[in-house]
Amino acid sequence: LFQVAALERQIFDFLGYQWAPILANFLHIMAVILGIFGTIQYRSRYLMMYAVWLVLWVGWNAFIICFYLEVGRLSQDRDFIMTFNTSLHRSWWMENGPGCLVTPVLNSNLAPEDHHVITVSGCLLDYQYIEVVSSATQIFLALFGFVYACYVSKVLLEEEDSFDFIGGFDSYGYQAPQKTSHLQLQPLYT
Repeated sequence: LFQVAALERQIFDFLGYQWAPILANFLHIMAVILGIFGTIQYRSRYLMMYAVWLVLWVGWNAFIICFYLEVGRLSQDRDFIMTFNTSLHRSWWMENGPGCLVTPVLNSNLAPEDHHVITVSGCLLDYQYIEVVSSATQIFLALFGFVYACYVSKVLLEEEDSFDFIGGFDSYGYQAPQKTSHLQLQPLYT
């Protein structure tokens, strides 16, 4: 579920040329793979790394929510943080949201040579809210994953501590097997 949600987000960020989220999503996908590997291979360090990444991931998604809701000094019209200030691209959902009608504005002096000015109307849900819901879903999944990673990591660490190395740590102590009379060595003549 984590991988599917991250891939879905990666696809829509690629479609919107949102370079900062693309990089963050790529790192998240790699962390999810390492978390899955840590779970399958019983490696608690990978799970701890995954848990630390999820804390950063929650912070990133909280920033995205604040960015799209324009909390504080953040402004979508002024800040091009998502594209590393390299282009004027916006969220893919801005033009392709549910029910949106895109109308190009011809002969506009506002647009640079390689861009066009559009008006978007009739959307059932504005693109900002779609991005906020996507980030909120990521936060919910990350919180669930954090609890899971901490629990499994704890269980794996407890198993490592209680592992019985050839009877060396059990309460009965190690006893060598006793020789029976039918297992005595016989001389070998050649």
